[in-house]
Amino acid sequence: MKKILIINGHPDPESFSVAIVEAYKKGAIASGAEVRQVNIRDLAFNPNLQFGYRKRTELEPDLLKAQELITWAEHLVWIYPVWWGSIPAIMKGFIDRVFLPGFAFKKRENSVWWDKLLTNKSARIISTLDQPAWYYWLVYRQPSNNAMKKLTLEFCGMSPVRVTTIGPIRLSKELYRTKWLSKIEQLGIQNK
Repeated sequence: MKKILIINGHPDPESFSVAIVEAYKKGAIASGAEVRQVNIRDLAFNPNLQFGYRKRTELEPDLLKAQELITWAEHLVWIYPVWWGSIPAIMKGFIDRVFLPGFAFKKRENSVWWDKLLTNKSARIISTLDQPAWYYWLVYRQPSNNAMKKLTLEFCGMSPVRVTTIGPIRLSKELYRTKWLSKIEQLGIQNK
């Protein structure tokens, strides 16, 4: 039985991201996976990494629980909207505060290299856009997906990291959304 953690990075509890979470969860549970969920918007924490890595800020209980769940999981599913070519601020703050040296990676002494501490985990990114996904890829080179995939998840050792980008959402019709939710449910069934 695969252990899956779904992380919802959308701050709005009525967003399409909630439907995506539920579709993936439905498929994963149907496959026999054990599923846990983190809604970043519901966590009580300061998203500001005030001192960078120079001085440690104690983690709030919700962030300690999030680290436990990330450690527990074999597969992480990140669901979020792309805003200004990036991720929502609350999600960025969550990553800054949770993916710390000693938990997600370890810098090697007297070296520019690091050790990846979140190995033996795979991930799926599901991001939504207000523009066509092909345009985001072709014109902008999908900066948020690249940052999450390469500079966060793979940096910490997760592999493979797969990306699904859905857009445009803002002008989409019910049929378009329903088809995507069906595809997302299938990803959940496949645990991918």
